[in-house]
Amino acid sequence: MYLLRSGVFFREKVPVHVVVDPVLSCILRPHQREGVKFLWDCVTGRRIPGSHGCIMADEMGLGKTLQCITLMWTLLRQSPDCKPEIDKAIVVSPSSLVKNWYNEVGKWLGGRIQPLAIDGGSKEEINRKLAGFMNQRGLRVPSPILIISYETFRLHAEVLQKGSVGMVICDEGHRLKNSDNQTYQALNSLNTQRRVLISGTPIQNDLLEYFSLVHFVNSGILGTAQEFKKHFEIPILKGRDADAKEEDRQKGEERLKELIGIVNRCLIRRTSDILSKYLPVKIEQVVCCRLTLLQSELYKHFLKQAKPAEDLKGGKISVSSLSSITSLKKLCNHPALIYEKCVEEEEGFVGALQLFPPGYNIKSLEPQLSGKMLVLDYILAVTRSTSNDKVVLVSNYTQTLDLFEKLCRTRRYLYVRLDGTMSIKKRAKIVERFNAASSPEFIFMLSSKAGGCGLNLIGANRLVMFDPDWNPANDEQAMARVWRDGQKKTCYIYRLLSTGTIEEKIFQRQTHKKALSSCVVDEEQDVERHFSLGELKELFTFNETTTSDTHDKIKCRRCVNNHQVRPPPEGSDCTFDLSQWNHCAEKRGLRDTVLKAAWDAAVTFAFHHHSHEEQKGIP
Repeated sequence: MYLLRSGVFFREKVPVHVVVDPVLSCILRPHQREGVKFLWDCVTGRRIPGSHGCIMADEMGLGKTLQCITLMWTLLRQSPDCKPEIDKAIVVSPSSLVKNWYNEVGKWLGGRIQPLAIDGGSKEEINRKLAGFMNQRGLRVPSPILIISYETFRLHAEVLQKGSVGMVICDEGHRLKNSDNQTYQALNSLNTQRRVLISGTPIQNDLLEYFSLVHFVNSGILGTAQEFKKHFEIPILKGRDADAKEEDRQKGEERLKELIGIVNRCLIRRTSDILSKYLPVKIEQVVCCRLTLLQSELYKHFLKQAKPAEDLKGGKISVSSLSSITSLKKLCNHPALIYEKCVEEEEGFVGALQLFPPGYNIKSLEPQLSGKMLVLDYILAVTRSTSNDKVVLVSNYTQTLDLFEKLCRTRRYLYVRLDGTMSIKKRAKIVERFNAASSPEFIFMLSSKAGGCGLNLIGANRLVMFDPDWNPANDEQAMARVWRDGQKKTCYIYRLLSTGTIEEKIFQRQTHKKALSSCVVDEEQDVERHFSLGELKELFTFNETTTSDTHDKIKCRRCVNNHQVRPPPEGSDCTFDLSQWNHCAEKRGLRDTVLKAAWDAAVTFAFHHHSHEEQKGIP
């Protein structure tokens, strides 16, 4: 618009609307449009004056990458002042996702932009490329997006800190949960106001880690670490303990509400419920499997001999305790995994060799010696014989993957395996092959650490989590490999736990962490406080008589003598709160015919829930 002043025309600055490029807006789903608007408001200082950071905390599968690419493209091309808001952006991600980000930018923006992905090279070569990136100037720089791993960023931070960039995006941003580590310090020293942190699991262990993330994107809005701990963390945790006094609970709720009020101004969180509009049903099942007689005898032998509970002095876990935990977890998977310890008579296993059956051979796998392995054997056999479904098998231990391989060779199942030893390039090839409808592979074996993020395994629709991880985020990441965009079939998730053992305790610990995350991030005020901190220390106990230690702890009001007499509340969803799931002490209450067929093998109890009501036409 032009105005006439004293006979001279002056151009008046009138802000223009910023609109998302149609090449992207036409593919964004409603929640993604809302997400891009939120991110844009945050990084342009419109939500919190003086602060330009935010956390994109959507759960897995909701398109966090696409939303952030849309944000970058919009900022690189537009602003209310008719010029680009930023000239350059840096995306920092785990090394395994650098290529994925490069491909996603190409997928959504085509040839409109040429990102620079640093994926290996000598120190001199990387420094030269980074210096070239930082020296770019002007309205249309040739390569406005740098994609780099956390490790490479830390090693070459000096080059990147010499200039300024318009924005930094940190994928899998929970890596920045410790403000004292070098990566955090290096990124925090980057000269940029606009900071976006992507994490589907912003709370993994404690609230102080959560503070570190918020502090990284918007320094000062929660005070110092000491102020945060005193004002928020201590009262909230005290109030959440199952044994808390009423006044402590009330104070904890007040501080929680205050914390949510502050953080919600710069954090956006949508759960996978949204996906139910676009995806088939997900049936999630927590399956308790009884130990075999051999496992039970070995378990009791170890607890009696090693006395690991005595090492838990002052509530701290020692090196010896950690070793005991690993031994018990492996025993729960299969006695073969602790056979060598018995041969070498390590602590806790002196004299245990005689408990094994005569003629036992470590080279061949005997599924009947492990409750969980027996149940898995049935699940695979029934799935194979009654459907054309494919299965993903996940374990925390590569040794357990070795056992899976033995089982597959014995049963003549075709399989592929992915663990930490496989190169990124090879991963992409085997995933693509497995997902093809014509591929003959029935099983995809996955190490949970290697398959945490960036893997799309929609060629399978059944997934077995063979053992629980301490960190619920790792299990959640692994389980999200099959129920995601592009999946056409009903998904079945099986989480196997050895009944009455350390595995149920670990699962209960997960529940406690997720309850904390749910309260702070998902704003669920009515989460049941099932587990006291004292109960979580009972790692080294073995309950032989229970059908599910976890169900016992819930103190369920819907079951009588372990039988469900009232269904879950209307509208409850597939979240962690097992008190809201269906409870089954017998197979009659199950919806999954495969688990029904496997029940008599070794199942003692099952929790199950589905993501949403099944639609007609979905099996």
